[in-house]
Amino acid sequence: MSDLTKVEKNLRDRGYTVRTFATAAEAAAYLDASIDGASVGFGGSATLKTMGVYEKLASHNTVHWHWVGGPQERLAAMQADVYLSSVNALAETGEMVNIDGVGNRVAGTLFGHQKVYLVVGRNKLTATYDEAVWRARNVAAPQRAFQLGAKTPCARKQDRCYDCKSPERVCRAMVTLWGPMMDMETEVLLIDEDLGL
Repeated sequence: MSDLTKVEKNLRDRGYTVRTFATAAEAAAYLDASIDGASVGFGGSATLKTMGVYEKLASHNTVHWHWVGGPQERLAAMQADVYLSSVNALAETGEMVNIDGVGNRVAGTLFGHQKVYLVVGRNKLTATYDEAVWRARNVAAPQRAFQLGAKTPCARKQDRCYDCKSPERVCRAMVTLWGPMMDMETEVLLIDEDLGL
């Protein structure tokens, strides 16, 4: 297992509950055992898709995910008891950075749920906050734009953010989590595998 000890300590110092897993399968099993009989919302997350978490939770929870049920599921996901997402970057110092185009994913990590789980693969880790912002803008966002077939400079070249004004731009808001929001429990699952964008 990689040394995730420092980021785990820094996240705990910021007020998060933190669990570390060697594999995505172990983390998925933990979520499956921890969330039962609840309404669950998903943010857009290649990490969660790869882990098969939706299928596991849907067998014994009411799960809402626009990647499965269509755009109308975004609002239902926002009103769920539990919300699951990933982040675009996590600094070793504990800051988490997310970029969004519609806004549901970043909004879901900020308000309205009893509990939020943030699932993070080791490839999202950076040494500093500035590097986390750079990764979110210049690695994660261009890859997502490419996946969506967006006609943006970053999707075509897949090398960096061009701060474009395209109507298909997928990076319209960036949020930094410095700590868990008040009155909403947030648990971070660190996974010692490369997952997501």
